[in-house]
Amino acid sequence: MEVAMFGELIKGARKRRGIGLREFSNLIDTDASNWSKVERGLHSPPQSEEKLNRIANALHIEVGSELYIEMLDKARIDAGIIPKDILSDREVLNALPMFFRTIRSEKPTPEELERLINFIREGG
Repeated sequence: MEVAMFGELIKGARKRRGIGLREFSNLIDTDASNWSKVERGLHSPPQSEEKLNRIANALHIEVGSELYIEMLDKARIDAGIIPKDILSDREVLNALPMFFRTIRSEKPTPEELERLINFIREGG
C-alpha cells in the first residue's frame, strides 16, 4: 500500500485553491511530470526549506502555522526522516522505540510501561 501523506495534503490544498498541476508546477519551479509523481507518492517530497517555503507560498500557507508544520512533518515522514525537532529532544527520542512498539500493538515491557507512565506524569 502506497502512502502519500505529503502528496495528498498538497494536492488537496492545490485543488481547493483551484490551481492546476501545470500552473502549480510553474509556481514552484518544478517539472509537472515529476510533481505529479510527488503528489501520487511515487517520488519523495522535496526536503529543502527553500522549496518547501515556495510550496507554502504558492498555496498561501503561512510559514510557522499549524498547516505549515504539518506539511514539513509529512514531507519528512514520507521521505523516512524523523523531524529535526524530535531528533534534538533526547527524552522524546528515547521514548520512540516504545511508541513504535505500542502503535504496532506490541505490549511494552514492564520497564517500558513504567518509563512511559513517568514520562506522561512529568509532562513529556
